[in-house]
Parts: sequence; C-alpha cells; structure tokens
Amino acid sequence: MDIKEYEKLERQRISRNLDYLEAGVRFIDIRTAYIDEGVTIGAGTVICPCVVIEGDVTIGENCTIGQNSRIKDSVIGDDTSIQSSVILESKVGSGTSVGPFAYLRPNSEVGDGCKVGDFVEIKNSKLGDGAKAAHLTYVGDSDVGERVNLGCGVVFVNYDGSRKYRSVVEDGAFIGCNVNLVSPVHVGKDAYIAAGSTITEDVPDGALYVARAKGRTLEGWVEKKGHLKKINIS
Repeated sequence: MDIKEYEKLERQRISRNLDYLEAGVRFIDIRTAYIDEGVTIGAGTVICPCVVIEGDVTIGENCTIGQNSRIKDSVIGDDTSIQSSVILESKVGSGTSVGPFAYLRPNSEVGDGCKVGDFVEIKNSKLGDGAKAAHLTYVGDSDVGERVNLGCGVVFVNYDGSRKYRSVVEDGAFIGCNVNLVSPVHVGKDAYIAAGSTITEDVPDGALYVARAKGRTLEGWVEKKGHLKKINIS
C-alpha cells in the first residue's frame, strides 16, 4: 500500500467516525477509533481511544466501550460497559459489565445484568441473567444459569485430551473460589460448592458439596527439618 492509498483509507475511516458522531455516538479521541463500515452503534454510547470494532457488530445505546477493546461480529445490549476486553462472535446483554481484560471467544452468550470481570475467559458458553464471574475464571463449553456466582479461580475442565464435554450449573448456584468442575457435571439449582473442591459428579438441588483432603498441622515441623535460619543482629 502506497501513501496515497493509505491517506484515502484514513479519510474514509475518519468520515465514518464523523457520521457516528452526528448520530449521537461520543468519542474520547475520534482519530484513534477504528470502526468498520456497516457497524451499528446506538446514541449515547462512548467510544474510548484505540477501540477496534470490526465485522457485523451491533452496539446498543448508552454503552461504554473502553480503551483498547476489540469487538468482532458480536451484539452488545444497552447500558453495557466493555473495558479493555476482546469479544468475538458473541452476544452480551444489557446492563452488563465486561472487563477489564476479559476474553469472550466465539459462540458465547452473556445475559442481562451480568458481571464478567478481569481475566475471565468464556468460550462456547452461556451465562444467564445476573450471573457473576468477577475474576480469574475459565468457563468453557458450559451452560451457567441465572444469578450464579462463580468465585475467583473457578475452572470448567472441559477437555480430556481428545474430546470436549459440556457442564450445566443451574440457577442460583454458588461456586466457591478455586473450584474445578470436571465436565460433564450437573450442579443443581441453589447448590453450593465449597471453595477448593474438585467436582467429578453431579450435585443435587440445594446441596452443599465439599471435596477436599482433610487438613492437619504438624507442630514444630519447620524447626525439626532445620529450615529455621538464625539471624545475628549486632
């Protein structure tokens, strides 16, 4: 591409952004946003610097698309915030918060009023309305119901090295921190999974499931093993 062709494409890009501006879209820095032709963006939505929106994308009204976000072939509802995240071939409902640094891979669907926090990855999965995955969680090939809470470090273990499996978590379930759900498993409605558990079997509605080794304390172990270092202070 020579400089004349580049300048032509840049003029077209800025012209598209100006059209969005006239339609009620707000830009923090109109020069740095890349928006493909044919993208639909509702009035009142704010586009922050260095945003890339490409392909067949519809974004609702009064959203915030934060700095360095990338959205491709996806649908975003009204009043939703996307902060420094990547969304590919997915759907995000209204009143939902995504990011920072979240990754929605193809065929993912996040409902209304959800929270998908920092370093959460969702792949080929559904999160029902009001579900929360606040941070450091992987949801792969799973159906997560409404109002489900996924604690920090939850992992849906969906791949055994040759095949991928799907799990279901019903409405209102609470999944504690650092839980591994080894698919395929079914967690019932309003069930609780204790932090640190590894789930390899179905959990009934309203049950508490605990899967941990029993802890024990070995008094004086550090000194007996010679791990204590004496520090002489003069």
